[in-house]
Amino acid sequence: MVGYSYGIQSMLKDGHRHMSGLDEAVLKNIDACKQLSTITRTSLGPNGMNKMVINHLDKLFVTNDAATIVNELEVQHPAAKLLVLAGKAQQEEIGDGANLTVSFAGELLQKAEELIRMGLHPSEIIIGYTKAINKTIEILEELVEEGSENMNVKDKEDVILRMRSAVASKQFGQEDILCPLIAEACIQVCPKNPVNFNVDNVRVAKLVGGGLHDSAVVRGMVLKNDAVGTIKRMEKAKVAVFVGGVDTTATETKGTVLIHNAEQLENYAKTEEAKVEELIKAVADSGAKVIVSGSAVGEMALHFCERYKLMVLKISSKFELRRFCRTTGAVALLKLSQPNPDDLGYVDSVSVEEIGGARVTIVKNEQGGNSVSTLVLRGSTDSILDDLERAVDDGVNTYRAMCRDSRIVPGAAATEIELAERLKEFSFKETGLDQYGIAKFAESFEMIPKTLAENAGLNAIEIISSLYAEHASGNTKVGIDLEEGVCKDASTVHIWDLHITKFFALKYAADAACTVLRVDQIIMAKPAGGPKPQQQGGMDED
Repeated sequence: MVGYSYGIQSMLKDGHRHMSGLDEAVLKNIDACKQLSTITRTSLGPNGMNKMVINHLDKLFVTNDAATIVNELEVQHPAAKLLVLAGKAQQEEIGDGANLTVSFAGELLQKAEELIRMGLHPSEIIIGYTKAINKTIEILEELVEEGSENMNVKDKEDVILRMRSAVASKQFGQEDILCPLIAEACIQVCPKNPVNFNVDNVRVAKLVGGGLHDSAVVRGMVLKNDAVGTIKRMEKAKVAVFVGGVDTTATETKGTVLIHNAEQLENYAKTEEAKVEELIKAVADSGAKVIVSGSAVGEMALHFCERYKLMVLKISSKFELRRFCRTTGAVALLKLSQPNPDDLGYVDSVSVEEIGGARVTIVKNEQGGNSVSTLVLRGSTDSILDDLERAVDDGVNTYRAMCRDSRIVPGAAATEIELAERLKEFSFKETGLDQYGIAKFAESFEMIPKTLAENAGLNAIEIISSLYAEHASGNTKVGIDLEEGVCKDASTVHIWDLHITKFFALKYAADAACTVLRVDQIIMAKPAGGPKPQQQGGMDED
């Protein structure tokens, strides 16, 4: 029996790690989650700071979008991963509010740590938190603005009102330029039944140069390449789409041709030409004026396309090709042949234009129903354009969310302070140890106005106390006006948040926090063997 260890060591292989108990497991988990939420917290709200994240492939991100930050960080700690998953779930479900989810969950865990140090058992905290989140959802229903549940999703003003805060939190100061553009693009592609709105139908084309005020909405698609050939413009034309490319096809079997004399050699080349011409003529006779190819366009085929005055476009990405078919209503054909009239699509105009030094093909389709609309974004650098694209994504996702549920609650931290106050009252009515959990849950809401104020460089303590004072006297819609640094009625400054965004963000945050608190042991097996991956030669220490 020499050399045998006792306890859990004897059960598991060498090289395992095992942590249990409050200090080792619970508090360490909480600490990791706190670290993550500290990262995202400073980017919360319109005045949030940007983070510079360099991922494992040396790609640089400069953004204050929490979803992008936590995705690219490659979080290793299992407990912090739970928060990342909650943030991702929020991003998938609503497309906005990931920062609120991660930061709020971190705050809940920090308050839980205080309670654990006071001597409460984690399960009592979980019961308190569960009661608190259920009560929060009830109160949130009561705070919904009256009359906001029936909304016309085609009305630009209504859309902008609900979208502003989501876009402003990414691009503060630009929301008045961006929101009308995003709203217009969304309304153009909104189907008869708005619930079926597809986010993929609003495309973003990023072109370096110019400024944000040069951005525009195009009804149709913007392809980032030039037309093949010399014909650069077509109006009201029919379109044929070929996936396999426009070229003479090589035979599948290898064949040897024996040529006896010069005459046969000449005829051999001619028959090939005649065959290609026949194919292109067949396409031209079907009424198509534009040919779209999914892969290479052969020299000879191009020559005949020019002769028959056909415009040729090349779209190499198959996803882009599908979108093109959606925009024009064309059916993609596999190989070059005469298309049926039903397979042809229609465009109002296809033209090659030069925007900021880059040649782009603009495919417009005005009459088409809910096809595709494209936002052409202009900006000075790639990272600015990437950030603008994230703001647009948030705007479009918010539009999808409001198509499902258009109820709104006051923004600018007014809702949070009201929730904090009502929950505080609720905790006094509870008996038993849950009341401490509920009271801490209520306190956690203060994190949001506090962070908003701190990020804007205001005095957080003053702001929170004056917010509480306003809410105590019955002004439930008072929030922080960050521009002037004072408390104002959120409805007069038109800062509204979607009820559905808040609902899911708080729910996911509470779920994630409770999941982390439920863990009391961490048992890690020995990592699988094998050669260590080579370190990427990227940035140096400095």
